[in-house]
Amino acid sequence: MTQRLTTCTFCGTGCGLYLETKGNKVTGAYPSMSHPTNRARLCIRGWNVHEVASSPDRLKSPLLKKNGRFEEVTWDEALNFIVTRLTEIKGKYGADSIAFLNSPRVSNEEAYLLQKLARSVIGTNNVDHGSGVYNNNSINTLLDQIGIPASTNSIDELYKSEVIIIDGVDLAKQMPTLGGVVLRAKLGGAKLIVIGERRQRIAENAEYFLQIKPGTETLLYGAMAKVIIDRGLMNLPFIGSRCTGYETFLTKVQEYDMLAAAEACGVPADLIEAAALAYARAGAAAIMYSTGSECRSSETIQSLVNLALLTGQLGKEGAGIFALTDHNNLQGVCDMGMLPDRLPGYRAVGDAAARAELEALWGGKLSATPGTPASAFFTREDKGKIKAVWLCRYDPVSSAFYGNAAAALDECELVVAQHIFMTESASHAHVILPTTAYGEERVTFTNTERRIQIAEKVVEATSGVTPAWQQLAAVANALGAKWNYASSACVMDEIGKAVPFYSGASHDNLSRDFGRQWPCTKDRPFGTGHFTRFAFCDEAPERNFKFVPITRQPQAAADSSYPFTLVFGHALYYWHQNVLIRHSETLKREYHMLLLDYPDGFVELNPDDAKALSIRDGEKIKLRAASGAVKIAARVTPEVRSGTVYVPHYVGQVQQQIFASKESGTQLVPVCVEKETA
Repeated sequence: MTQRLTTCTFCGTGCGLYLETKGNKVTGAYPSMSHPTNRARLCIRGWNVHEVASSPDRLKSPLLKKNGRFEEVTWDEALNFIVTRLTEIKGKYGADSIAFLNSPRVSNEEAYLLQKLARSVIGTNNVDHGSGVYNNNSINTLLDQIGIPASTNSIDELYKSEVIIIDGVDLAKQMPTLGGVVLRAKLGGAKLIVIGERRQRIAENAEYFLQIKPGTETLLYGAMAKVIIDRGLMNLPFIGSRCTGYETFLTKVQEYDMLAAAEACGVPADLIEAAALAYARAGAAAIMYSTGSECRSSETIQSLVNLALLTGQLGKEGAGIFALTDHNNLQGVCDMGMLPDRLPGYRAVGDAAARAELEALWGGKLSATPGTPASAFFTREDKGKIKAVWLCRYDPVSSAFYGNAAAALDECELVVAQHIFMTESASHAHVILPTTAYGEERVTFTNTERRIQIAEKVVEATSGVTPAWQQLAAVANALGAKWNYASSACVMDEIGKAVPFYSGASHDNLSRDFGRQWPCTKDRPFGTGHFTRFAFCDEAPERNFKFVPITRQPQAAADSSYPFTLVFGHALYYWHQNVLIRHSETLKREYHMLLLDYPDGFVELNPDDAKALSIRDGEKIKLRAASGAVKIAARVTPEVRSGTVYVPHYVGQVQQQIFASKESGTQLVPVCVEKETA
């Protein structure tokens, strides 16, 4: 047996672990004792990550749909089919009729080459990393306010935080190892402030649990800012030397009233005040929030950034903003440019200078027109413009939040799917390309603390299966490009030229220690654990942080016809339906336990509400909204607050009937709960 140090690729925590192999098979996994992210700890997914690669359900050869059925074909036939159809569709409808989508699970090398294929070979900016929970809504906000499209600090620094705010994320389920860090930080003296609609494990251990009414987060943060200002706890030296927009922000904050905010949020005023004072008085305080689009709006994120700027809780150890990425490489795919309006390195597609740099590197003109986002394709807001779709390790039929992914794919003239398994989305494809699994290729991923790490190759790939990045290069060359990548290390070398803050992140450098946190540049090869105001360049202007004034929004009047608020909990139960979980026997048993009681899915209801409606646990109920109605089992639990109905991610019938469009799915939906009669 042999052991190789690598990184777990299940969630964005990026734990270090060893894979144990025997012959050409991965037989086990165990944690690294010294990795700074997890320090000898793993969650159940990490302990069993090796089971996926050895699944008997793996795809082993290309599949081409002929007469409605998939047939095994050679690689030459599959690639020739793809190249021919892409050429025909581009010629008939134009470059912007083709879209390239991936999941946040792909490696940096795959994401980079996928968007490069789209932009430099096809000629379109139609690239995106999905349309579900991982359609990150915080990038532009963070860039605008603090100039950093990522978490500002290292996970290990949480042990130095005196106060930690956890907003809208169930760490125990979504990122368990990180949840353990937070609980150990509490044991070391940190105070926890949990904000959210659900009572969960971290909330049970918090000094302050603000169980808010859904949709009132911005109002809550405004009230907290008002408390801090009224008590004179602003960090005026920090604000004066580093921030702009403070006076306008201050004017808007005066509009907030504590008692009115407390009533609207459903949280006692003294609890809001106590939480605000604890945060403001801390020597170092951190804010953690989920980047899931269903968790928080852009205004909410602006409000929490304002709070950090108001108190100067930024740019020092233990004090900062943690934009948590639930998936293993959400940070990396965004860094690589898998965004319809951003080039690699977060430069706007309309930035002529940035395009000129990439045109010189790649050879060929780039479009200045922002691309079509995946959500517009799945809701058909694109008016059927997209005729061909490339899916790289992405299963939108199972995970897309908005619209009808299956119907959208069926309307396309070409669907290419790259995946390890036959997914629900792959069944709608015209051609399927099997890819390598975890441990079969050497590629990189970037975790939630900006740590770029190598996932090592420990076994040989199944005979005939090639890495996805090699398949992308083969298609590009067949379309006339001249890509020459001898290895994934060569791809990373080019990434360093295309993404300025990755310029020092070669495979050779990343293989030392435990990867590097970007900005990892040639003059800063060890990376940066936490940001200061000079994170990107020593010539950065001092006043480089920005307050955004948030106008107090009037609360909508309650509708007696729809007295409950439906919250779509995309991330909470995500792992039930994750395609990798389905192919690990151990994980399938663990994560499917709730399905034994609720085999057709469930929605969650508070016990007081259930009692008032004479509804028992497991009983069928009818959810009715203006957009539609659905019958589903009720899970009665005190985890949700009264007046709220919580819907897990995988309950597709609720998603289709009630979240039928992007407009109805972007925020919260008023619903009526009725006892289902025979």
